[in-house]
Amino acid sequence: MAAYTSIYALAIAALLTLTGLTAVQERPPQPLPIEGELEFPPYEIRTLSNGLRVVVVLHHEQPAVTARLLVQAGAAMDPREKPGVASLMGLLLDQGTGKRSAQQIADTIDYIGGSLVTGAGTDLSFVQALVMKDSFDDALDLVADIARNPAFAPEEIERQRSQRLSALKVNYEDPDYVADSTIDRLVYGFHPYGIPAEGTPESLASITRDDLAEFHGRWFVPNNCLLAIVGDLTAEEAFKGAERVFGNWQRGELPSLQATDPPPPARRVVVVDRPNAVQTEIRVGQIGIARKHPDYMPLMLAINVLGGEGANRLHNVLRSERGLTYGASADMDPLKQSGDIIASTDTRSESTGEALRLVIDEFWRMQREPVGQRELQGAQDYLTGSFPLDIETPDAIAMQVLNTLFYDLGVDELETYRDRVKAVTVQDVARVGREYLRPDRLSIVLVGDAGKIAPQLQAIGIDEFEQVALADLDFTTADFLPRAVATPAAR
Repeated sequence: MAAYTSIYALAIAALLTLTGLTAVQERPPQPLPIEGELEFPPYEIRTLSNGLRVVVVLHHEQPAVTARLLVQAGAAMDPREKPGVASLMGLLLDQGTGKRSAQQIADTIDYIGGSLVTGAGTDLSFVQALVMKDSFDDALDLVADIARNPAFAPEEIERQRSQRLSALKVNYEDPDYVADSTIDRLVYGFHPYGIPAEGTPESLASITRDDLAEFHGRWFVPNNCLLAIVGDLTAEEAFKGAERVFGNWQRGELPSLQATDPPPPARRVVVVDRPNAVQTEIRVGQIGIARKHPDYMPLMLAINVLGGEGANRLHNVLRSERGLTYGASADMDPLKQSGDIIASTDTRSESTGEALRLVIDEFWRMQREPVGQRELQGAQDYLTGSFPLDIETPDAIAMQVLNTLFYDLGVDELETYRDRVKAVTVQDVARVGREYLRPDRLSIVLVGDAGKIAPQLQAIGIDEFEQVALADLDFTTADFLPRAVATPAAR
């Protein structure tokens, strides 16, 4: 979820500080292939009269229950001039309702020994509670109250705004965050997926209580929501509870969305200058496909061979063979309307050109050469072997089920997941590599010392690039520069 990217990054950074670089020098062991049938727990789906879809999954291995409400609206629905509304709203959902203060909500969930999380991502917002079975009714009461009646108290708005602004200030000094946000803007342009979900300092400062209430009132209606109840209870207990707390929620009229396509892939190189930096963050990316696309599975395996767990050509070339980095990867992020493919690594300033050249070469190789059977098998073994861990707990099951329904896919996709992974052939991967990868039109972001990077770009044949000082970086303008700053000549 984009809203938690910064929090996640800080947590990982703190962990690395404690453990040292050794923690990232070696990749985790791959899960062993698991043979035999995978039995997905029994489930049932019903739709309440107000349009709320409820899926109940029976899971009796632990005396716990998860209730997760998913709202189909996130940062992609932010007002164009005010990015960050959904993200700030997600933070405020559990900070008070019409009848509970933020402290009372916290005390209630602490008293029953559960956990409560709210937030917003790119395409969705959510409220989730995890409790022991005997607190199921209390959890549903909380989830419903938080989702339906947020107070958006002025003092809580200012408190969350202040915290978010402080976090953004830290993020803007983090080259990893800067590289990720810049490559998203390059790949998606001004499509909503290209704008930072957490907003900008200027947009956050301008968000009012009316903005938050308007977003909530527009999208938080039962016919725009999915509810998953997973755990140690019967289907009738779960549906009865859902009807009790959500049955009188009034259906709403959803606004019609005018979907816009991201711009076609185009070669563009941006260097974000951090004078005296000893490392360069490298991002190389392009548009991918939406989650529901029929080529999702073979393309996901292709990207896993390029830079994922179980294969990872990028890691082998950049680290194992050339010793240029501690790690390199490629990920495919398939979203509701579109998706992206991003390769990531970092290296010493003086080896930036070589590392970048190798990353681009591997995109070409994926497009021109068939993958080996053993490479594909490695990626397939990892995905099929790790999948049982993705449905091991009620919380994990709820997330998988809701994600599947959110993308308008059948829950039976989870039951057949491993068979569909195994069915992908070398020929399938070669076809999607040729069809979707565009190595001649990759977007490239380098965050480091421009004085050291520039000569290396020219040495590998990249004569034109844009340079932006880190202090001037603005994600809301076409050239990443504040409107008051004149655009420097491209080199």
